Formats: sequence, structure tokens, C-alpha cells
Amino acid sequence: MARPLKRELVFQLVETSRQLRTYVDQRARENGTTRAQWGVLARLRRVEGLKQAALAEMLEMQPISLTRLVDRLEGQGLVERRADPGDRRARLLHLTPPGRALVDELDELRASIAGEVLNGVDDAAMAATLTTLATVRERLRSPAVERAGEKSAGRSSRLERAANDAE
Repeated sequence: MARPLKRELVFQLVETSRQLRTYVDQRARENGTTRAQWGVLARLRRVEGLKQAALAEMLEMQPISLTRLVDRLEGQGLVERRADPGDRRARLLHLTPPGRALVDELDELRASIAGEVLNGVDDAAMAATLTTLATVRERLRSPAVERAGEKSAGRSSRLERAANDAE
């Protein structure tokens, strides 16, 4: 029996996302880093001088987890904490020259991964997928989805059974 199309799409999104994260983790490790470190370095390149709390929010990480990650990156000489001229208690995060060089190298890895996993997928299909994903992201950010999520929190075991049935 075929699954309903919307349910199948959600299942495939979740499963593909999991597999892609695993693959990127593996490739990042082969290049001496982690996906989490890569994310911090890439975000700092886009927005230098962030406070840790702002970076944690952007990356959807717990502040304590990010602190440990930044400590490691700082210990490796890839990131530095600088005083915030507007708030003497705060520290701003900046890439060091070796950190910038590493994130530039990781751009090549990102291009390689994209080429590998999207080989043979035509531009029209990718454009349609990007449009669909943008719609899904926007809906997930909406207050109605948040309210629906709160109502269904008590039904998690039923949802887990349904997810297992979907497999």
C-alpha cells in the first residue's frame, strides 16, 4: 500500500537529513574537524564579532555546548575571543587567520559533497526542491505550527508509533 504523498515526503526529508548529517560528519572528521566546528567557523566568517549567546541562538545550540566548542576552537588557534568595546563583560568571537584558512578549505569540501550527493539531479528539480523546502521552513516557523506542536506534545507516543509504522 502506497503512503500518502505528504507523509512520504516528510518521512523522506527526515531520513535524508539524517543520512546527510552522518555523511557530512564522516567527511568533516576525515578533514580534521567536526560538523559542529565547521558550522561555528562558517557562521563566524559570515558574521564576525558575535557574542557567544547570539551565536548559540543562530546555531540552535545550548550555550554551554557552544562554550565547550569555542574553547576547543580557541585552543586550536582557530577562533579568538576579544573584548567587546560596548560591554566590558562581554567577549566577541572572531576567526583567526588559520581559522579563516580552514573554513575556506571546508568550502571546497562542501562543494565536493554537493557534487557527490546531487550528481545527476537537474537544475529544475533542485530549484523545485528548494522552493518546497523554503515553504516547509516558513510553515515550521509560523505560530500556528508552534501551537499545534504544543497541543500534540502529550501525544508523542502515538506519533512515535506512527513514525515506526511509516518505516
